Amino acid sequence: MNNKKVRLLTTSSMIAAVYLVLTLIFYLTSFFPYQIRFAEALTVLPYFTPMAIPGLFVGCLVSNILGGNGIWDIAIGSISTLAASYLTYKVSFNRPKRKLLAPLPPVIINAVAVGAMLSVLYELPVFMTMLSVGGGQVVACYLLGYPLMLLIERNKKLKALFDKIN
Repeated sequence: MNNKKVRLLTTSSMIAAVYLVLTLIFYLTSFFPYQIRFAEALTVLPYFTPMAIPGLFVGCLVSNILGGNGIWDIAIGSISTLAASYLTYKVSFNRPKRKLLAPLPPVIINAVAVGAMLSVLYELPVFMTMLSVGGGQVVACYLLGYPLMLLIERNKKLKALFDKIN
C-alpha cells in the first residue's frame, strides 16, 4: 500500500472513530426520538475531503449497531448519513458561494428519514419526530458543524491537513 492510500484510510478511520466516540459519549441525546446527535457536526467534513464520506458512514454504522434501535436504525440511519455526506461533498464544488449550504443535506435528509423511522419505532406523530430530529440536526450541523468548517478554513495547520488528503 502506498503512502497516499495509507493516509486516506487513516483519515477515514479517524473520522469514524471520532464519530463513534461522540455518539456514545452523548448516548442519551443520540438515539431517542427527541435527539441531538452531536457527532453529526462532523458531516461538514466532506466539504473539505471526500475521504470523510466512508469515515462518517462507518462511524454512524457502528454507532447504530451499538445504539439499541435495531436494524431499522442501522440501515436507515447509516444510509441517511452516507447520503447526506455525499451531498455535502457535492455542494463543496463551488466553496465560496455554497459554504452555508454544506450543513444542509444532513439536516434535511436526517429530519425526513430518521424522523420517519423514529416515528414508527416509538409510535409517535411523524411531524413531531421529524421536527425534533431536524432541530437536533440544525444544532449539530449549523451551531457546531459550521463553526468547525470556519475553524478548519482559518487554521493553517488544519487546512493543510485536509489539503494533503485530497
